[in-house]
Amino acid sequence: MFENIIEQGAVLQLRDDLLSGKNAPSMLFFGPYNAGKGSAALELARFFSCEENAAWKCSCPSCEQHRYLRHDDLLILGPRSFIAEITACKSAFLRNPSSQSAKLLFFRSLRKLIIRFSPVLMEDDPKLSKINPVLQSLDEKLDNLWSTAGSQESVLEKLCGSLVKDAVILENEGIGNTIPVGKIRHAAYWCRLAPNGKRKTLIIENAENMRDEGRNSLLKLLEEPPVTVSIVLTAQRREVIIPTILSRLRQYRFLKRSIESEKEVIRRVFQDKEREKTMEAEGSLISAYLESFLPQGTEKLYPLAAWFIASLARMASISVRKKNKKIPAVINALGERYAPIADAAGFTRCLKSIEIVKTVISKSENFENNSFPRFMKICLEMICAVTRTADNSEFIAYNDIFKKYINEAVTSVEILNINAAITLEALLYKLKTAINRGQYG
Repeated sequence: MFENIIEQGAVLQLRDDLLSGKNAPSMLFFGPYNAGKGSAALELARFFSCEENAAWKCSCPSCEQHRYLRHDDLLILGPRSFIAEITACKSAFLRNPSSQSAKLLFFRSLRKLIIRFSPVLMEDDPKLSKINPVLQSLDEKLDNLWSTAGSQESVLEKLCGSLVKDAVILENEGIGNTIPVGKIRHAAYWCRLAPNGKRKTLIIENAENMRDEGRNSLLKLLEEPPVTVSIVLTAQRREVIIPTILSRLRQYRFLKRSIESEKEVIRRVFQDKEREKTMEAEGSLISAYLESFLPQGTEKLYPLAAWFIASLARMASISVRKKNKKIPAVINALGERYAPIADAAGFTRCLKSIEIVKTVISKSENFENNSFPRFMKICLEMICAVTRTADNSEFIAYNDIFKKYINEAVTSVEILNINAAITLEALLYKLKTAINRGQYG
């Protein structure tokens, strides 16, 4: 049980609770991206449904259905990005097409997306008529995936490429940035129906993206959860979960893994020793690995983010100097750290906000494949890499300012659908103004 989750003390605590019969009806798994929260939730669902002893390779019908993410007693909702993982899993499968584990890995990555379009959740959804042909196409091609043993390489590549294209369409057309109240209500109704097997599991990923109506609907379910249902919420930070909901959840904290453990995940799950050797990242190595398979992956966005930060630092320094003020040490540190990276990548130095924004939009191809949050995340990780190394209260205070405005920018684009160029220009103005006024106290 939970053998597939490397270096996470939370799963040891969870396993002890399960084996001692002290498991809670509702839980919160919180921690950084790619820390194993989703995998733990899926493994928990398999444990609850298992007809035998829940061993890792249990061959009971229930466990088999859970491995293929086709069990009727499993329901998953919540917004997230899938394409990086799907593309990485496709690559793992095509490197070793005779491996059943690699094929299952690719299959499961697609099912994680498809399962969010369960008829239970999509009832009366206006998007259904538009995305239904794509769902049918994906299901048919997934069935074909299991009959490809011994197929020519070109046939496999064509099928896998077609599956990824359908997945991109499905994610872009059907996955929003918030959890609609309607889906929470449908899920609550599903929870109150009798399970087909031993027990149902409802997983709500990125639960912080619920709005007030959705939170109120979920709270009603948590106040009187059906005895045959386990509910698992995941989030990056528990503070974003409202207290009335948080008080009804048993909390399991997932920590950022060590670099060596993240490399072990890449080796064990994706069986990619070569790429793992060359991977570097300021934040999560697993996130960087997955995103490296995207057209707008970390490898491409990293030097652009370095140039963006260096340009901001240079522009703010000149503005502060004109007012005869002292340039904050953190701004000098950011420029010194990231200007050489930007210069090495061939970026031209720039001092005008509008030109900076135009360059970022152009080089990111207008943030293709919903890459704006990824770009902002890279920027924040790069800033944190500088601020966390200094034992300086000013650095910490400026880090909070950067974090505040960058998170606001992501919300602006992701939730409010404001144009990325307008958002970036506003971000530069806010940060430059804050630096100019010395607003770090």
